[in-house]
Amino acid sequence: MELQARKGNALRLLLISVLVPALNIAIHWCIFLFFRDSDLPSVLKAVLAVAWGAFGIYSIYYTLNWVVEQYPDQWKRRILPFVFVGPAVVLLGWLLVFPTLRTLYLSFFDASSVNFVGFANYLAVFTDRLLVMALRNNLLWVFFGTLACVSLGLLIAILADRSSFEKLAKGLIFMPMAISFVAAGVIWKFIYYYQPGQEQIGLLNAIVVKFGGEPQAWLSMIQPWNNLFLIAILIWMQTGFAMVIFSAAIKSIPEDMLEAARMDGAGEVRIFFKIMIPYIAGTLLSVTTTIIVFTLKIFDVVMIMTGGQYETDVVATQFYRQLFMYQNAGYGSTLAIVLLIAVIPVIVINLRQFRREGGF
Repeated sequence: MELQARKGNALRLLLISVLVPALNIAIHWCIFLFFRDSDLPSVLKAVLAVAWGAFGIYSIYYTLNWVVEQYPDQWKRRILPFVFVGPAVVLLGWLLVFPTLRTLYLSFFDASSVNFVGFANYLAVFTDRLLVMALRNNLLWVFFGTLACVSLGLLIAILADRSSFEKLAKGLIFMPMAISFVAAGVIWKFIYYYQPGQEQIGLLNAIVVKFGGEPQAWLSMIQPWNNLFLIAILIWMQTGFAMVIFSAAIKSIPEDMLEAARMDGAGEVRIFFKIMIPYIAGTLLSVTTTIIVFTLKIFDVVMIMTGGQYETDVVATQFYRQLFMYQNAGYGSTLAIVLLIAVIPVIVINLRQFRREGGF
């Protein structure tokens, strides 16, 4: 009798584990078909779709949790974490892992994604003049952009903390973070604007002319250093981010440690390099890697300001041009994979630092 009861209970759990999720999927699939085929007004359909998304997610977790609650305690403790993490992992896998694998697959084919070409696209990336130029420009962004953002952010954080206008100074420096890169590109396009043979209405050229200099086409004539004028936009926007993070880290340094160093005769420069820098080394690494990732995938500024002309192309703009303008899926996919490979080591370093600090 006991054996039959166990078999009956196991069969019941198996049916519940299969039928309840299947019923849940069937109901949501029917709702999806209803929205897809209905003639409801667009606004009403959008409101109902949002409501369905919120309550649908709740119903999925609720029913899966109810199914797990029917299991014995020893199995419940093992399975329950997967109930809450599983759907998110599946969704991320579908939206991130699957497209990445498909992009990797397409990178071994020609422009039409029909003929297998092996590593020919990867060889082209490092031999084609335009693509090599894009890689070079990305290195300029990574080196000069990251170095300037981190250095200025740290310097401003230290100086602002000792200023009587700390809130005002930090507010002004951080303000560009509230602007999108597209809007920033439009603003700086007027700053660099150049009109040959006419009155200069661009801010930078107007200043140059005011002091007796000759106006310049800053974004088109001074190659490859015109990239530095684009990098200045990144510095203007991201220095505030670095400043805020560094300021919080500096404020966490024990004041008695700094006072003890001063009483021992240490100067401010020595305190900065011997106490402050080692104490905030983790934060310094995290901010640096974050900005490096951001510069590696920079796209908006270059596309808005120059469209990649005048030797200002970066990997992201070349990827966009190859895939969407030239319809070259092979080159486009290869550039995306190269960008991914470049970003992965930086992310790994960041995660290791986060784990070392006890993040997880």
